[in-house]
Amino acid sequence: MTAVTTGTTAQPTAIENPYYTHEFHGDYDLISLGEFALEEGGVIPDLQLAVATFGTLNAAKDNAILVTTWYSGTHQIFRDVYIGPDHALNPERYFIVVVNQIGNGLSTSPHNASGANAGIAMSNFPHVRIGDDVRAQEQLLREHYGIDRLALVVGGSMGAQQTYEWMVRFPQKVRRAAPIAGTAQNTPHDFLYTQALVEAITSDPGFAGGNYRSNTEVEAGLKRHAGIWAVMGFSTEFWKQEVWRALEFESREAFMAGFLEPYFTAMDPNDLLCMAWKWQRGDVARHTGGDLAEALGRNESVARVIPINEDMFFPVRDHEAELELTPHATIRVVDDLLGHLALFGVAPTYMPQIDQYLQELLDSPA
Repeated sequence: MTAVTTGTTAQPTAIENPYYTHEFHGDYDLISLGEFALEEGGVIPDLQLAVATFGTLNAAKDNAILVTTWYSGTHQIFRDVYIGPDHALNPERYFIVVVNQIGNGLSTSPHNASGANAGIAMSNFPHVRIGDDVRAQEQLLREHYGIDRLALVVGGSMGAQQTYEWMVRFPQKVRRAAPIAGTAQNTPHDFLYTQALVEAITSDPGFAGGNYRSNTEVEAGLKRHAGIWAVMGFSTEFWKQEVWRALEFESREAFMAGFLEPYFTAMDPNDLLCMAWKWQRGDVARHTGGDLAEALGRNESVARVIPINEDMFFPVRDHEAELELTPHATIRVVDDLLGHLALFGVAPTYMPQIDQYLQELLDSPA
């Protein structure tokens, strides 16, 4: 990072990070929405969304599926695991649009804010909400592709939060919805968990108030961040049964050093914090003065709520409580010992369940 000096104040500037490139994430397009006002009062002068599409939009423009991304994730995991002719998300039948959320490192984010966005680089990046992502997605689909109604909105974890936001904010635009392993209103437990993730990063002296010169300067904090994910992202049974052995690791320590730690240490700390702030405050009841029943009652889509049975921070009971408030919704539970991070699709039994539940939904009238 170099510093731009204005008077006596050095302003942070964007930094390079080789992880956020086509080499690691494959093909995607950067599509500009121009100036974008945020719900918290900030502004992104030139919001650019990283978008990957699969399949062809039909003449009626009624075969579009929107896929929303989770914390730390990009379109890459969906391309590699969820999308294909042998899956429910079949590009031979549907036009599938995966939109990388704001702040995920590929779309406009703290570490890559340059040009028109130079004034919001790094520690100057404004707070973004789940609602901002969804408004940006709606604008993108409408203005760039001419899509006014979606055959399906689907996403996991933070992507589920975005899916619920679509169901409540734009109910007439969503025919079907499938929030996977995520809730419409974040819980106090989840808020505290995410705060621990945040503090693992910000407590590293190398973080330097968010104005480090490279993500490598915050490696210790990112490793602590990964360690907290190990405790909650995977279930107690995952560790008790040593499921990591099936992933070809010889020890628990080798799994941490060979999988979780390199996964997170490659990422940008400010980008992770941007997403964490959103995650903590995900709540569709913001639209209804705090009344969750009224908010979820707006849903008009046919919905499948899909929790994971061993998920330790979006447990099944939390999904069931919201299901009772959501019209046109039914629940299907995924059985997977990995817990929340089953979303990576590592277990061979995971995707057949997801495909079954999504295919049921896509085959249903809506």
